[in-house]
Amino acid sequence: MTPDTIRTAIGVIGNITAVVLFLSPVPTFYGIWKNKTVEQYSAVPYLATLLNCMMWLLYGLPAMTPHNMLIITINVIGITIELHFIALFLAYSVGAARRRVLLILVAEVAFVAAVAALVLNLAHTHTHRSMVVGILCVFFEAGMYAAPLSVMKMVIQTKSVEYMPLFMSLASLACGISWTAYALIKFDIYITIPNVLGVLFAVGQVIMYAIYYKSTQKILEARKGKADQISMAEVVIDGKNGNATCSGAGNGHY
Repeated sequence: MTPDTIRTAIGVIGNITAVVLFLSPVPTFYGIWKNKTVEQYSAVPYLATLLNCMMWLLYGLPAMTPHNMLIITINVIGITIELHFIALFLAYSVGAARRRVLLILVAEVAFVAAVAALVLNLAHTHTHRSMVVGILCVFFEAGMYAAPLSVMKMVIQTKSVEYMPLFMSLASLACGISWTAYALIKFDIYITIPNVLGVLFAVGQVIMYAIYYKSTQKILEARKGKADQISMAEVVIDGKNGNATCSGAGNGHY
């Protein structure tokens, strides 16, 4: 197998794992659609992912970096999925919240269009174009790692991995490894940097899952036990109230 064939195969695996990550919020949006309200959910993570995908799509275009079709395909898929999520936000949010989401969406599209126009007109080689867009891509993708950091901080504070699913950490790890390998076969520093960071964060999450798994089970069992006690107490109280009512009714007959 040639290096290009291996690179393509790894890129396909990277695409599959990335699609899994893109689709991970589906249960959240199913709830939004079912309840017809966005409740307290924020559109910011999806707007950030959309901007990230648009920038990587720009980076993958032949005018910027040739022979990066897999970068184009996965980011077209990502853009499509995120636009559907954002459309649901716009449909079920109201007032200032809806206007804010729409304003940010328009600003992002305008920003990417401006970057594309400036780079294509002012930078006349693939090297210069890929450098400008690549640096921006690294910057925006690095910013997206704020979410895993906040989750990891919460895990340390609560000693619970309840809100850090192992499946998502493993999917992130597989995605990061795939795209790091893809970037190293035909070295691309701008793809390598954010995905190495992604691998490090994912490994950290898996390690934390192993450390705090037992304490999480104890917390869940304690919570379940407390809930059972409350339920039993409610049954006893209801039983006493029922007896009092029956006694009162009986006394009324005498």
